[in-house]
Amino acid sequence: MNDTRISLEQEHKKHFEFLNRTALAHWAPIPLRLMVGFGFMQHGFAKLSKGPEAFAGILHAIGVPAPHLMAWLTILIELFGGLAVLLGAFIPLASLPMAGVLLVAMFTVHWPYGFSSIKIKGVVDGRAHFGPPGYECDLLYIACLAALVLGGSGPLAITGHLRRKPRSRPSCGCH
Repeated sequence: MNDTRISLEQEHKKHFEFLNRTALAHWAPIPLRLMVGFGFMQHGFAKLSKGPEAFAGILHAIGVPAPHLMAWLTILIELFGGLAVLLGAFIPLASLPMAGVLLVAMFTVHWPYGFSSIKIKGVVDGRAHFGPPGYECDLLYIACLAALVLGGSGPLAITGHLRRKPRSRPSCGCH
């Protein structure tokens, strides 16, 4: 009986070896980088396509000082920070201003609406209508950035390629 159980466990391990957590953990940062990077870039492109002046007007309405400057800084942080995360380049450095943007959005815009990012107001003509989002997504983005900073950017990251030392070439000048 015991031998049968052990052989079943060994058979189970053999069939599901591809799910080995240690081997897969190496790839865990990839979906985080894709979602955070693309998400930030999408928000930056949306603000840019509607015109930075429109976003500056929103910032002015909620009392942000120097709204035009802050609008451009936010757009640039979202575009270039998102690109850096997507590529896995300088994530600890890029995460600081990105987290700053998220914290400002959380406390100035989303906080009054509570935690949940989904608030169904009603259904009209078979379509759901939603209210303003809470700060849930801001916290999710911050958690993803923290995971990338603490756990590393993973494989296929630009930073990993930059850290590698170039191959030494022979001193004779031949290739």
